[in-house]
Amino acid sequence: MHVLLAEDDLKLGELTTYMLSKKAKYEVDWVQNGEDAYDYAIATHYDVLILDWMMPNGDGVEVCRKLRKEGYGGAILMLTAKDSIQDRVLGLDAGADDYLVKPFEIEELLARLRALTRRNFSPIREEQVTIDGIIINRTSQTISKDAKIIQLTPREFQLLDLLVDNKGQVLTRELIFERIWGYDTDVSYKTIDATVKLLRKKLAKFSKGTWLQSIRGVGYKLET
Repeated sequence: MHVLLAEDDLKLGELTTYMLSKKAKYEVDWVQNGEDAYDYAIATHYDVLILDWMMPNGDGVEVCRKLRKEGYGGAILMLTAKDSIQDRVLGLDAGADDYLVKPFEIEELLARLRALTRRNFSPIREEQVTIDGIIINRTSQTISKDAKIIQLTPREFQLLDLLVDNKGQVLTRELIFERIWGYDTDVSYKTIDATVKLLRKKLAKFSKGTWLQSIRGVGYKLET
């Protein structure tokens, strides 16, 4: 299970991340503010988002409401110390699927996560996506047009797939780096630029337009 935890309390965030990753063997991304929670949620597929109610740069309710307004269909669990009926209604009306009051036992959190994933919120991703006549095949990691097929490297395809999923949105170098390479690697941000350059050359064989746009000082976006 891939989980996004948005929690600004360092002690609770570290403990929850440890318990989810070590005890339950989940893959966990941990952020500490609402802005990062939103960016991660739209850039990556998660089985469940765990959003703390009170966070800087956008609280959990605000992030939840914004995601739902934009059509986000994944499971969202709200964490909060607020336990009144009015607060619970507010969180659920904002789009949360479940609600857990602090302090909580890790066993209850795990049970609620399992229950949410059984509801099968995750959309089925199509094997092939077609953009401007170019077929992007997720199984073979190839791009093709008019019977001409070009094989992409794993990194090239991961980058293209990430940009396709977020077409029209600017993705920062930091986010791309973390999503594809991870911060525990020795490569630099220049690796992203080099991968984009190679990917552009392959796409140029099918299309005269510039798909992968560079946003100076920020990152990249895909715009057809």
